[in-house]
Amino acid sequence: MVRRIDKILEYIAEKTKGFPEEALLQCEGITAAEIAANQNMLRNNVSKELNELLRADRIIKIKGRPVKFLHKQTIEEMFRVHLKEKQIEVNSLGEILQTGEREDPFYSLIGFKGSMRNQVEQGKAAILYPPRGLHTLIVGQTGVGKTMFAKLMYNYGKHMKRFTGQAPFIVFNCADYYNNPQLLLSHIFGHVKGAFTGADQEKQGLVEKADGGILFLDEIHRLPPEGQEMIFYFMDTHTYNKLGESERKRSANVLLVAATTEDPGSSMLKTFIRRIPITINIPPFQERMPSEQLQILKHLLESEALRVNKPIRVEPEVAKALIGSVTYGNIGQLKSNIQLVCAKGFLDSIRENWEDIGLDFKVLPGNIREGLFNIGKSRRESEELGSISSQLYITPEGSHATEEDVLEPPFNLYKLIEDKISLLKDEGLDDSYINKFITTDVNIHIKSFYNRFYNQKGSRERILKIVDKEILEFADQVKSLVEQELNRRYSDRFVYAFSLHLSAFLKRIREKKYGGKPVYDPIDQNDEEYKMALTIKDMIESGFGIDVPEAEITYVAILLKSVEEERKGNVGIIVAAHGNSTASSIVGVVDSLLGSSSICAVDMPLDVSPREILEIIVDKAKSIDNGRGVLMLVDMGSLLNFEAAIMERLGIKVKTIDMVSTPLALEAVRKASLLDMELEDIYRSLKDFRGYNNLEASVGAILDNKVIITVCSSGKGAAIKVKEFVEKIVYDLTQKKIAVIPAKVRELDKVVKEQQAKHSVLAVIGVKRPGDRNVPFIPLEQLIDASGEELLRELLLNHELPVVQENQSVVIKDLCEESLKEFLTYLNPHKILGSLMSFVKELESGLNTDFEYAMKVQIAIHTAHALERMVIHDGLVYRGETEMIDPQILNAVNQACAIFSSGINLSLTGDEKYYICEMLSDVYKTALI
Repeated sequence: MVRRIDKILEYIAEKTKGFPEEALLQCEGITAAEIAANQNMLRNNVSKELNELLRADRIIKIKGRPVKFLHKQTIEEMFRVHLKEKQIEVNSLGEILQTGEREDPFYSLIGFKGSMRNQVEQGKAAILYPPRGLHTLIVGQTGVGKTMFAKLMYNYGKHMKRFTGQAPFIVFNCADYYNNPQLLLSHIFGHVKGAFTGADQEKQGLVEKADGGILFLDEIHRLPPEGQEMIFYFMDTHTYNKLGESERKRSANVLLVAATTEDPGSSMLKTFIRRIPITINIPPFQERMPSEQLQILKHLLESEALRVNKPIRVEPEVAKALIGSVTYGNIGQLKSNIQLVCAKGFLDSIRENWEDIGLDFKVLPGNIREGLFNIGKSRRESEELGSISSQLYITPEGSHATEEDVLEPPFNLYKLIEDKISLLKDEGLDDSYINKFITTDVNIHIKSFYNRFYNQKGSRERILKIVDKEILEFADQVKSLVEQELNRRYSDRFVYAFSLHLSAFLKRIREKKYGGKPVYDPIDQNDEEYKMALTIKDMIESGFGIDVPEAEITYVAILLKSVEEERKGNVGIIVAAHGNSTASSIVGVVDSLLGSSSICAVDMPLDVSPREILEIIVDKAKSIDNGRGVLMLVDMGSLLNFEAAIMERLGIKVKTIDMVSTPLALEAVRKASLLDMELEDIYRSLKDFRGYNNLEASVGAILDNKVIITVCSSGKGAAIKVKEFVEKIVYDLTQKKIAVIPAKVRELDKVVKEQQAKHSVLAVIGVKRPGDRNVPFIPLEQLIDASGEELLRELLLNHELPVVQENQSVVIKDLCEESLKEFLTYLNPHKILGSLMSFVKELESGLNTDFEYAMKVQIAIHTAHALERMVIHDGLVYRGETEMIDPQILNAVNQACAIFSSGINLSLTGDEKYYICEMLSDVYKTALI
């Protein structure tokens, strides 16, 4: 028979679990009267048992009127804190949480007493096992938190005095060097002077740096066999030798913790695996308990609330959709999705002057919205997460996120430069190449970080959440000075990048973590950027009252050199042709297809003199030039001779191409507007252009005689990756294969000459331009920066190679079928696909518009999920204002839905149709404009 005291304790535990964290922090709890009424007990008996439970340290007492109680262990698990005090009586839960000690670092791990319990016990055993601990392998998919788990093991080791407080935790990613075993082993074990070309001094390895602590080897499956052999010898003997030494006479006390996303048995040497006694498997997000998934969601939302310093309101459907949106990237993907929707909500809150950020289901991106429909796959998950019926309200004040969680630097100049220079220097590359590579690489990262985080309204408010106002204002002063002294115009990208770097520098100085060693310096001290950096150094010293190390000058100089100047507009294009409307007709077609504002027409009636036309073209060129020059596309006659006169009168660059046609104008605008090419590059690529269908030989014969060469700084391995990427793009464009030859940086010109003796080199793609300037060169950053396919398309077209125009409906159908195979449970994707395609086509007809690829796929997949909800009678409830829905869109949806009634005998509810109308609303309005 269950004792009364046990029944009361169980009731308090269950009720405590049911409270949201924010409610608990606002003094929610269970009263004695509630327990008596629910358990059918006398009030005085309940009070007696509650006092006994408090003395036994099983519950927490919240003083007030009425007195409330909470289950202590549940509070510890929910807030991931260890409460040392006994018989806790407080005015609010917040009091005790502030003084609670997280003695065991694993208390901070969500699920440490749930789905991660066994992993935590394994991690602790690995640290404590005498005499040195046990080497450990952590296995799990990308984004599950392998690095975080290794860091918790390290913190636990310090907590248990297994390591000293200053013990190192060294992280190394084996993938960075896996194609260069010599360089990799030098990095891990170090090398002596003269060990290889360029080794002009002895170098400390990671094993030596990690002595007394942990060396974390990430992606260890990328370690080559010889690297594995050297490491397992070190594990056996704790001795090693540096590269260039013949005897293993060095020793170190290092605990190795490795991580991999692969099956260890198939990707590593068996002799290596046998030497790692503990393997810890981190479960993917989808296999975590639903309650833990919700905790992880809340924790990540807390980080965002603290980052933007605003409360976040999350509708129940949004919480479920975010959890269900995790399909491959685990916690990393969930974090990215949360940041995406919070960024949108943050901008809305600024625009509407709201006090908090609201996340509403109807404004979620399509791929995240579809996450709501993935929840139903698991009955258990559906039931537990289905209980999220009330709004989540996340506040910065109630956040358990740490500064480390929130203030991860989006742009770290130190790490970018130091990592790359270490690699390039060991490769033996000369200063001029290192200079070019580093500045290009830093610029790519600045662009990437700016476009992702700040290229939107409210960007200044966002940066002020990360850096002090004083630093941002100082960066503005530096920008003004630099523009004046260097005669350049910088965008806000420079201000944000410089302010983040200055903030990181001041933090290093304040925490006495600035190494003081000068970075390897590829910057010429006579460069204007270096001289400007000296001035900025003086400004920092006087403005912040600190001494700036000489090494910092190099970082600032590289930043000045890396950030591109702000550009305004594209190359201007003038189409000039004889006849009353010839040029206007060509430009009209271009405008309707590409919508460009950088092109204008000059019609030349036969009865108008060339002098009059020249004056018109001069005025047009003056108005359309944005500082990047003007391209003239003309038909014949006197128009060919205007180029010199325009340049002389306006002082701008002008190039002229004759035999103008509509395809030529389209290509010119596409290269100027979409590819942002310079005038010379556009002119060179178009001067022999004669349309898309002028083929003189079969594509197979042409490709057989052509090769593309890829080159990367880290050696052949990275070039092979680029080779595979290029091969795929060429095949997708032409349905033919082309020979792609990978080359090392130092062997590039040799490889080019060898290939030119046998083939025509179509292009070199990578990080270094070939010595032969006649060989076309595509920089690696351009290939990767979202325009790789376009660049190769231009290359192929310019060599008169036909590009395949794929059937749109086939592509869309394939995309839909692949997605639906993965997510539908009850409906057969293959059987409903025809109805879905007809539905999309009927909508286009009813709205008199053509949807883009992505929109067609989104409509089809969303509607498929809606049909599946009809099968299980679990349709969505529309929470918007139905009177705001466009009647024309609703009518088109109603008519199109008749396809499902007649074809597969299913009908959508009105609420489901309203959601489809919402999806179509913005697209339809845009089409009407």
